[in-house]
Order: sequence, then C-alpha cells, then structure tokens
Amino acid sequence: MRYDYLIVGTGLFGAVFACEMKKAGKTCYCIDRRPNVGGNIYTKEENGIQVHKYGAHIFHTSNKKVWDYVNQFAEFNHYINSPVAVYRDELYNLPFNMNTFNRMWGVRTPSEARAQIEKQRRAEGITEPGNLEEQALSLVGRDVYEKLVKGYTEKQWGRDCKDLPAFIIKRLPVRFTYDNNYFTDRYQGIPIGGYTAIIEKLLKDTPVQLGIAYKDFLKENAAKADPDTFDKILYTGMIDEYFDYSLGELQYRSLRFEEEFLPDCDNYQGNAVVNYTEREVPYTRIIEHKHFEFGTGKGTVITREYPANWEMGDEPYYPINDDRNNELFGRYREFAEKEKNVLFGGRLGQYRYYDMDKVIEAAWDMAEAELK
Repeated sequence: MRYDYLIVGTGLFGAVFACEMKKAGKTCYCIDRRPNVGGNIYTKEENGIQVHKYGAHIFHTSNKKVWDYVNQFAEFNHYINSPVAVYRDELYNLPFNMNTFNRMWGVRTPSEARAQIEKQRRAEGITEPGNLEEQALSLVGRDVYEKLVKGYTEKQWGRDCKDLPAFIIKRLPVRFTYDNNYFTDRYQGIPIGGYTAIIEKLLKDTPVQLGIAYKDFLKENAAKADPDTFDKILYTGMIDEYFDYSLGELQYRSLRFEEEFLPDCDNYQGNAVVNYTEREVPYTRIIEHKHFEFGTGKGTVITREYPANWEMGDEPYYPINDDRNNELFGRYREFAEKEKNVLFGGRLGQYRYYDMDKVIEAAWDMAEAELK
C-alpha cells in the first residue's frame, strides 16, 4: 500500500499531525521505537491509577481552540497544579507567592514582601548578571535563591549555578497574591483516564508499528521505506541522529524514574507534586499519581525523578539550549531545509522545549502548510 506520510514518532506532535492529515484525506503510517504510543505523555493504568510513566504532565493553555480540540478526545478534570517544595524541614508553596513569603519571612502583605525582596536584591548589588546564580539573586534575592532555586537547579542541570548561563532563568514566577496555582493559563486539567487514550484516538485507523527505530525500519522494511511507498517523512526524533551526528552531538539532559507501589498507603505525601530543593537529596521531585485524578482508593503509586547526564543511547528529555548547542542546531537545521521530502517536528526534531499546547499548535501549523 502507498502512503502519503511516514511519521516517525507517535508522541503528541506526530499524532496530531497524523490526525489532521487523515481528516484532509491523506494516509499516514506511524512507527515508534518505544513499545507504546504517546511519547513522553504516555500514561498507563497500574493498580487502578493512571501513572505518568515519563514524568508529570499537566495540560494548560490559554488558547481556547487548543482546549476545545483536546476535549474532543477526552474529558478533562479540574486539576490545578499547586506544587509544594521541601527544603530540609521546611515546606513552601510554589510558585513563589504570598504563602511562600509568609512562611519564609512572616510577612502578610504584598508591600512587605516586595520590600523584603527588594532589600535582598539591593544587597547583592548585581547590575549585569554573568551567570545563573547572579541572575536569580538579582531577581529574588538570597533567601528564595538559596532555599528554593539553587539546589533544585543544580540537580536539574548537573552543574553549579555559577557555571550555568544566566539566560536559563530569564524570569522567576513571583506573585504577590495568596494563590498556589502554578499556571496562569485559563484552561487547565488532566484527561480522565490518562493521556494515552487521547493519542490512541488521534491515531485511530492509522497503522502503527511499535518497537522499531527509524534506521532499523529502513533496513528491515525496504519495501515499505521505498520512495514509491511514502511521499514524505515527518521525523520527530533527534535531528542530529537523523544526520548520523555528522556535525557532532547535540547535548541533552536525561531523567531516571524510580517507581514504587505502596499497597498499604492510601496517601503518601498529600499532593501530586512535591519538589525537593536541597542539592543533597538526589531526586528533584516525587510524583504521587493518584492525586492527579483525585483518587481515594487503597494503595498509591509514587515516582522519584532523578536528573541524569545524557549519553548516547539514553532518553533525551531536555535540550541544552546554550550558545554552543544552538549554533550546532542551526547548522543541522540548514541540512534539514535541504533534505528532500522530509519534515522535522517536535522537541527533538526542532531541538526546543515545548509545552503540550504549543506542540499541538506547531503540528497544526505544519499540517496547514503541507495542505496548501
């Protein structure tokens, strides 16, 4: 059978693109090196709980068109992301807000909190931040930085804050209200029954082959990979891998997940997301998955999330968008623009971090451009 598109990767980008092309009468064939569809938003029911297998994903957007779109494929609950941060024996609300400042300094009014932050900012005397530490100190002062930014950030990136570029923290979410809602987007929630069901509906009636990498697919399915079989390819994997790292390797950060089922514990931490901001605690956060859907049943599933250096063969989660990597990606992008009948999309194909709503918008844009 002949297909219009071979789609490499069944994450949100590839699945939305496939759905839009199918609505336009195009045919797609999808492959994925993982044994499941969904990419990093893959969820799996375990012990009656929808477990986010590759880290917590909370859908949020201010784009009503995007919100209406995803609600075609799932009913969303009213979950509001309100993380808690643990620093030694202290608990703080996130994002940084009046609850945080009251716990930290005992202040009660926005003017008191502003004055305390400004006092600490002035004490640092930083006018032109030269690294991430100086950038954070110039934004929020010493107390918030030391307790809630420094250790977490150093674990996340595997480097001292003084050795990280200032641009990583362009701003910090500081709010002078008693509101623990992490996002300011109008629409927010978790799909009841998990994200995987959304991907499966997006890919309905589209053939999918799992557990096979792109290069292996080319080798093992010569007939299917013949140019007469596919008009175009949408590649959502690592762009440097596509070009056999011919210009060098782009850098990423990886993650390791340590999942645990606690059959005799109904409520492990009282919140879906708890961050651990000390450098000495090896994981950055613990996710308790049942709280995403307000679960009350017996037993719970928790996941400890450990940042890790990325090496060839590891799962790449976050691009490291420093000057060196951005310059290298720019050169790969020039290669990509010359590649005949191949599209590059998603966080790996475009080497950028995407929120889920922005992934959908980008997939729409690509589909629209293809259909012109």
